[in-house]
Amino acid sequence: MTDPADLHPVRVWDLPTRVFHWLLAAAVIGLVITGKLGGNALAWHMRFGLLVFTLLAFRVVWGLVGGRWSRFASFVYAPATVLRYLRGAARPGDHFEVGHNPLGAFSVFALIALLALQVGTGLVADDEIATTGPLNRYVATATGLAATGWHKGYGQWALLALVALHVAAIVVYRLRGRNLVTPMITGDKPLPPEVPAATDTLASRSLALAVWAACVAAAVWIARQGG
Repeated sequence: MTDPADLHPVRVWDLPTRVFHWLLAAAVIGLVITGKLGGNALAWHMRFGLLVFTLLAFRVVWGLVGGRWSRFASFVYAPATVLRYLRGAARPGDHFEVGHNPLGAFSVFALIALLALQVGTGLVADDEIATTGPLNRYVATATGLAATGWHKGYGQWALLALVALHVAAIVVYRLRGRNLVTPMITGDKPLPPEVPAATDTLASRSLALAVWAACVAAAVWIARQGG
């Protein structure tokens, strides 16, 4: 076990990843509230949905070119590695304590996939009252209605359950002495000196802005398809 005196702050989460995380949390809260309110609030529900689309698109790209521990390559684990984690037999190079461990990685990918499904079904949905997704006109009526059924039914409850599990995991880790929230605010974790830090420079942040701008442009184009 590493002596706490040998630990020092290591940049794990770059600024773009942290901004993405908190914006996504706020957007999901906004989606839930406006979805439950209905009526005139559905206009904001659509806006929050487009914001989530933008954030997810950004995260996919940033998962390829972002800081070391934000890249998907750092938390896509082979089955043998997952088994080592579950058995508590981690090797020195596994670095499960740095970014996302195997269970955390599963949570991240599941959340991204489910949010993408919710956004996708929302974009083609038709509530048969006054609200249709901007891409509804590109799908058959039956497809739009089926998407609406999923979006308002199993989809939303699955998402709420996954978010609840995510929050519960954070609480459990905190009770066990591991704070997952502070590193997502500051970007740093106390780690051994041999752990490589994520790149979080002006150049990388400028790249993130360029990626974000492209994702916003895509969201604006989609919004305009609704006429």
